[in-house]
Amino acid sequence: MKHIQIKTIVLATASVVLLGSCKRDFVEIQPRGQFLSANYYTNRDQAYTGLVAAYDVMRKNTGGFENMVTMMNAGSDDNYAGGGSATDGAGIQGFSNYTLNANTIPRSFWSDHYQGIFRANVLLQKLPSIPMDAGEKARFEAEAKALRATYYFNLVRMFKNIPLLLEPLETSDIYSVTQAAPTAVYAQIEKDLSEAIPVLPSSLNMGTEAGRFSKVAAQAMLGKVYLYENKKTEAAAMLAQVNGPTPGQPNQYGNRLLPNFSDLWVFTNKFNAESILEASHSAQSNADWGWWGSSYDEGNSAAQMVGPRSYQKIGANAPDIYTSGWSFNPWTQDFYDLIKNDPRFSSTVLDMKALAAAGEAKYIEGNQNTGYFLRKLIPMRSDIRTGGGSVELNFAQNSYIIRLADTYLMEAEALNGTGARAQALLDAVRARVGLPSVPVSMDAIKTERRLELAGEGHRFFDLVRWGDAATKLAGRGFKAGKNEVFPIPAAELQGTKLVQNPGY
Repeated sequence: MKHIQIKTIVLATASVVLLGSCKRDFVEIQPRGQFLSANYYTNRDQAYTGLVAAYDVMRKNTGGFENMVTMMNAGSDDNYAGGGSATDGAGIQGFSNYTLNANTIPRSFWSDHYQGIFRANVLLQKLPSIPMDAGEKARFEAEAKALRATYYFNLVRMFKNIPLLLEPLETSDIYSVTQAAPTAVYAQIEKDLSEAIPVLPSSLNMGTEAGRFSKVAAQAMLGKVYLYENKKTEAAAMLAQVNGPTPGQPNQYGNRLLPNFSDLWVFTNKFNAESILEASHSAQSNADWGWWGSSYDEGNSAAQMVGPRSYQKIGANAPDIYTSGWSFNPWTQDFYDLIKNDPRFSSTVLDMKALAAAGEAKYIEGNQNTGYFLRKLIPMRSDIRTGGGSVELNFAQNSYIIRLADTYLMEAEALNGTGARAQALLDAVRARVGLPSVPVSMDAIKTERRLELAGEGHRFFDLVRWGDAATKLAGRGFKAGKNEVFPIPAAELQGTKLVQNPGY
């Protein structure tokens, strides 16, 4: 899909160009095209195209160079920015060492999410007048609200002080928008998800609907939102509906922890029983360098970014991984020392330092090299597609936004790390990988989240939510009261009423 190059806070005018089509697991609409919003949305199929368009921004999780996972990893205590050099990606490098400013923050973290919100708003505005089945119309509305809530949740966590737009703006209003109180944004997120949950289906047809919002996905998102608002009673209650009555057993929707942790990272194991919400990727766009990052490309760029550079397998003990990564997000020594004796180590860390020392493999060291790479995301040689476009831009691995182990640990946290229920939730996550029970506590939950969800983009947000960022990230240059959020991109401030975040 093509970015709309106007003030990205609104991403629209009366003559805005809306999207054509994007292949997702649940739909392939042809031909690609551009439609004026004023003349579009006259029937069910056009509404469906608009819904697919709103879903497309979910790809931001691991799509494009400026994706959520590698960016947020870089600002945590588990990973460095890495890459080819200290100037390889000003935004990701600046976040990793806390020198990010309004000119170096990648604008797409703001604009892409507002693009998704605009698409959802247009669909919500047009749906009432579209002649179509009432039940399907209600479902489209619920999905649009769940998507809008998800995009606002990312925005308010990253930028905190943001405009709250619930309908497409007129051209005359573009420069007069102001920021809403974060509490108002969270209230709208709650409202959207609460209204979506009763309407969304309890199950999906994985042959035709995989990747769409279900009831459990919206419940999980709302429980997470409550946790970030410190509404722990509400969070625990909502997440209990997701996790089911007996931790370690399937919930009422059929979700369960996969028996083998390593199976979570098998390329073809999309939409598995542990997955609650994931970002869909494909090789169908045949992405190439001429338009990478333009929103037409649908590959998983994070998979390309995190592998070692010029990898060469020599011995039989070296994995048969893709050979030409870009060495972003190397693990810190501190994280390596924490996980090295954990059963999840081999699925989480590619230890090139040890492989190279043993003569099993070679690679070229990149920026901030430790020799430890993010194994979860690195594609195997067998994952390389053979179609058109560039190999680097067409990896089709999906990525988790929320999975069941995450919701187990969030509920345990919402229960303040005490009691039999919290103990059972923690035990289930550990038992899956063969670890014994340890007494439940907030410290135990924090450690378990760090090990279980490593490299999935959660750690920085966790540290901020717990109030631990200033301590854990002091050596990186983190300043309390400033670096909990990003600066608002300079281009969004020019000629508008928006105010920059404190400290920037």
